[in-house]
Amino acid sequence: MLTGKFARKALSEEEFSNLNEMARQVRGDILRMTTLAGCGHPGGSMSSADIYVTVWSQANINPDNQMMDPARDRVVVSHGHTSPGVYAVLGRLGFFDLKQAVATFRLAGSPFEGHIERSVPGVEWSTGNLGQGLSAGCGFALSSRLKGIETNHVFVLMSDGEQQKGQVSEARRFAKKFGLNNLTVIIDTNKIQISGATEEVMPQRLRENYESDGWRVLEVDGHDIRALYEAIVEAQWDESTPVAILARTIIGKGVSFMEGTPTYHGKALSAEEFEKAMGELGLSPDLTEYRNLRETAEFEPISFPEVNWPKVVMGTPRIYAPDVKTDNRSAYGAALADLAEANDPKTVPFAVFDCDLASSVKTDGFAKVRPGQFFESGVQEHSTATTAGAVSADGIVTFFSDFGVFGVDETYNQHRLNDINHANLKLVCTHNGLDVGEDGKTHQCIDYLGLLRNLFTFKVIVPADPNQTDRVIRAIASEPGNVFVGMGRSKTPVVTTEEGAPFFGEDYVFEYGRIDRLRDGDKGAIYCYGAMVPRALQAWKTLKAKGIRVKVFNVSCPLDLDMEKVAEGATTGLLFSYEDHNRNTGLGASLALALCSIDRPVRLMRMGVRAYGESGKPDAIMARMGMAAEDLVRLVESALAASATKIVEKPEKT
Repeated sequence: MLTGKFARKALSEEEFSNLNEMARQVRGDILRMTTLAGCGHPGGSMSSADIYVTVWSQANINPDNQMMDPARDRVVVSHGHTSPGVYAVLGRLGFFDLKQAVATFRLAGSPFEGHIERSVPGVEWSTGNLGQGLSAGCGFALSSRLKGIETNHVFVLMSDGEQQKGQVSEARRFAKKFGLNNLTVIIDTNKIQISGATEEVMPQRLRENYESDGWRVLEVDGHDIRALYEAIVEAQWDESTPVAILARTIIGKGVSFMEGTPTYHGKALSAEEFEKAMGELGLSPDLTEYRNLRETAEFEPISFPEVNWPKVVMGTPRIYAPDVKTDNRSAYGAALADLAEANDPKTVPFAVFDCDLASSVKTDGFAKVRPGQFFESGVQEHSTATTAGAVSADGIVTFFSDFGVFGVDETYNQHRLNDINHANLKLVCTHNGLDVGEDGKTHQCIDYLGLLRNLFTFKVIVPADPNQTDRVIRAIASEPGNVFVGMGRSKTPVVTTEEGAPFFGEDYVFEYGRIDRLRDGDKGAIYCYGAMVPRALQAWKTLKAKGIRVKVFNVSCPLDLDMEKVAEGATTGLLFSYEDHNRNTGLGASLALALCSIDRPVRLMRMGVRAYGESGKPDAIMARMGMAAEDLVRLVESALAASATKIVEKPEKT
């Protein structure tokens, strides 16, 4: 469906002339920015300039409806290093003050950073890591479908060098499978990348690659704005398939000594080169005004567009009785299906993504309830992580489920981009820790907390049993924000009170960051989460029979600790972290940092994974790793004995 000014078949002579003039001015802006900053990527920005001018000037997007109208066209720039060209075009179209963008490019505090940022008006998605833009474009195209919007189009603007990345081919297949025919890719084919000619760095067959995945491919002179316009119109007329336009361009276009020269991919001009280049463009080389603006610039705090989050009905929580034998992943799947049943799919659209593991991660129940909002991506974790992030950023309740080693370890870079973009992804990963058992070390994800603690917007939750899992899933669906929920593979006993009732029972409400005291005592405090909670309770029972009472805390949010409960445990003077995770980067590390702020002597002993696990039953692997409940009992006893010895041997004060 044709949108915006692309609804007309051709440009008038006046429009064609005006756009060519804008492109000339944009090239001058690019050189001003990069020369003032003394760095940047002028060459590719100049080869993409005509593409940017054509798309943004004609698409259904403008400063008035930008980031507000859900039916607007979307423009995703995948090669984010061409930010000078993006800022120049958007500034000239009135999205912000162009002079400020030119003057403060790459200046600390300026929103006009070296790679494009979503906080800049007109920019839909922060990019810089090449190869991820098409995945994000798929997300925005999918979001429009889920919202019932049929009048917009998604443009993904890319470089030719980044087509070498495997994630691009993943995104191509996804777009074709799910019929994202409101999607047009335009590739700046200048045949140059950082290390030289693309054909020498890594040969590729762009047309054949896209056609083999079922796309239609058009080729055009990327510096002929009239031809570009007509190719985009033709692409939008074709509603049978996604279309890729190969735009043949020249790096450094418009300046003779820059054209076709790899050096200027990422090198700013010298003062002499700048003056010569501006002369060729017929523009003034005077930078006095911009230098003054740069020296006196003041900036407001950078903010991100607010998401319009739907009002999610959480439904009636499930209560798992103490005699129920199930696993947290099944409780997750049941809660997700319940949410699908409880909410109107039109007013509360969901998007649930799977990578060939639906029956294992338990998203198959949701798929039966809402087949049109379930997306089977196959073994394509990288693209799926980015696509899911973009969908979530658009206000769709989005879950992406996978095994921990794939959903976190393998796709960390993609989630880092989701973090940068302030997405709202619900990343639920099963099969974490040694609890994976027989699958062995390649599948035992023992480092997810260590990785996720590096991200700034992700909350991390590891529920203790099926009841807490149920409440967690309902809670995270009802609020925006990035959240990771982790769980193991095995059946998990229902956590009970000392009297035998479900601890996370009818009155329990999940509160992020809260630590739950499961058992009380005064000789020490055990902090644990997930698969280790039942083992810690077993150890507590054994210790109690020996006359040793310790506290047991369930730390379901191991990266954001409830300091009140940490301080409570510290009153015993002896703390233990007990986790199915690398002991150097998990809960033990969090507790060690937290204890630095407590003004009392405390001993912390960390019990966790010390090496890659073996293949076998989880209990057997943990026993061989020295992590069984009886090992915890021995550690507590030896620590108490050592403390008692020190007290006895302590010399009297004179």
